[in-house]
Amino acid sequence: MVTTKRLSNFHHMKLISKFKNIHFLSLMGTGGMSVLTFLLTAILYRSLSIRDIGIWFFFQAMLSFLDTFRQGFLSTAFVKFYSGSSLERCQEIIGSTWFIASTTTGILLLLNIPLLVIVHFVGDESLEYFSRYYSLNLLASLPMIVTMCIAQGDLKFGRLLYIRLFQVSFLIFSLAFLIFTKQANLNNLMFANIAAGAITSILCMALGWSGIRLLAKRTKSCIKELFDFGKYTVGTSISSSLFGVTDTFVINFMLGPSSLAVYNLGRRLMEVVEIPLRSFVATAMPSLSSAYNKGDKNNLITIMHKYIGIITICLIPFLIGTYIFAGFALGIIGGGKYSGTEAGNIAVNIFRISATIALLSPADRFMSVTLDAIHKPQINLYKVIIMVIINVITDFAGIYFFGNIYGLVVGTFFPTLVAILISYYHISKGYQTFSIFDSYLVSFREIKRLVLNGFKWSKTT
Repeated sequence: MVTTKRLSNFHHMKLISKFKNIHFLSLMGTGGMSVLTFLLTAILYRSLSIRDIGIWFFFQAMLSFLDTFRQGFLSTAFVKFYSGSSLERCQEIIGSTWFIASTTTGILLLLNIPLLVIVHFVGDESLEYFSRYYSLNLLASLPMIVTMCIAQGDLKFGRLLYIRLFQVSFLIFSLAFLIFTKQANLNNLMFANIAAGAITSILCMALGWSGIRLLAKRTKSCIKELFDFGKYTVGTSISSSLFGVTDTFVINFMLGPSSLAVYNLGRRLMEVVEIPLRSFVATAMPSLSSAYNKGDKNNLITIMHKYIGIITICLIPFLIGTYIFAGFALGIIGGGKYSGTEAGNIAVNIFRISATIALLSPADRFMSVTLDAIHKPQINLYKVIIMVIINVITDFAGIYFFGNIYGLVVGTFFPTLVAILISYYHISKGYQTFSIFDSYLVSFREIKRLVLNGFKWSKTT
């Protein structure tokens, strides 16, 4: 009886430890966010016109880019210098991070002045909404952004989960209330978005998570240290969103907001790829940095191999399933009014093309993180600049030759391929020689061994 009770307690503790695992919590955070984002998108496509949806996604793409640019100076640099530091050093880093975050936000707010002048002459409705509301969004979310950096540095991914879910849930309930009161329009949606960020930030400060009181602990040397590293890591942070921004700009100004809404409907299905990528990228940096700091080159490359290979292989069955059921998924997100229509068929095809190209994404993302870990963040910055140039060229060329969105989607293959080749060259030449194909071969063998062992990790693994 005692043995049975002990065995039950052992399994109970084992289950709890799995739920506390940082990879699981990180995956739950991004997964939960994506589910709520799906729900928000589904409500939007059912409550707003296709033109208004296009304007909303233009606003979100631009706001996300600026927010990612701001976080690019913070997250990776914060985690790198914060992890394993003394209490006094941690307080210094938090205070210095607050200073950089506030200064960066202030600079972005000042950019709103010339933007208002540009919008007056351009006369584009999407730009008008962006210039009117983006500064308030950045200001409202500032404490929340710093809190998320601290939570990641402390490996408190459960806290990250709460913050993300609360913000999006608040926005969904606000939108539902607007629909119920028949006040659902773009202006009210913008204000609801600002309120979601502001209330989440207030909650972070009220709970003592933000570390705002440590602003006085900042030092010039620490600010310089974080900034010097962050000015390069910003390249890695904005790489994925930068392509979305250029695509958004080209579609919005060449094909119009309605085409942008259709494009985003198809791209929204790509969350099945982004969920594991975003969560594991967040947990890869500490492991890679630890191996680098110990001077263990072989282990660092092995860690990179596993992240690239296992995630790529695991994506294949998911992508096959979503490829087959893309039309059904589209109906859930966009509603029945898009099923069987030309717009609906275009959205499904956009997803299928993007899903195929996305198999290259793990190699691109994790080699970029590896470059940061081995103190070569400047390579990522140069690489992103090259990728953006290629992406803009292929965007215009694709629409020009194909005459539709398909050309733009197919064109995303080229910058991703170039990024992988650049990362491979600099890691292999400047740090440790390796083969990209080994990532898939070694990972396939590990997965095969795991399956043959009944999903029990071998002691020799």
